[in-house]
Amino acid sequence: MGRKRGFVDMDNAKAILEGLLFLSGEEGLSIDQMMLGLKNLEMDDIRVLLDTLKEEYSSNSRGIELVEYANRFKFVTKEFVYPYGKQLFEEYKQPTLSQAAMETLAIIAYKQPITRVEIEEIRGVNCEMMLKKLVARGLIEAKDRLDAIGKPLLYRVTDEFLDAFQLEDLKELPELPQTQNNNEELFEGE
Repeated sequence: MGRKRGFVDMDNAKAILEGLLFLSGEEGLSIDQMMLGLKNLEMDDIRVLLDTLKEEYSSNSRGIELVEYANRFKFVTKEFVYPYGKQLFEEYKQPTLSQAAMETLAIIAYKQPITRVEIEEIRGVNCEMMLKKLVARGLIEAKDRLDAIGKPLLYRVTDEFLDAFQLEDLKELPELPQTQNNNEELFEGE
């Protein structure tokens, strides 16, 4: 008697959930998404598996941990790993940046100084880890804070960003195309 595709063998449920969370990357997964991927599990079953994974990854023998932000679960690097990551990215500069990194950098370059929340509103996704990676690579910095509730950090590009993109200053960035409402043109011929 074969299992239907998408249904989970309870013996492997934790490993499958762990793999799905890893595949989701920085976006993470909501409980609803996990229930779609693990069709025969109830919300309570998934919560038990998440608690088990959180406990296993809480050990200092692990370099990552399972966290929940805004009802989404994802793996993140533990705080004690950051100095090593910073050293790695300072010594090894990848020649290319991901699409997400380029989008985040472009937003910061054109809109700086800008908060993480403002960047996320533009991109439509969480960018906390991307900002940490870009700071570690020295392409952006957060020196100031916005004078508002919570005092959020203000991000701006660095001189290393200018060097990497062979710019003398930000005035050399290409102009952004202007978007305009063309509804009038669409209805002129009717």
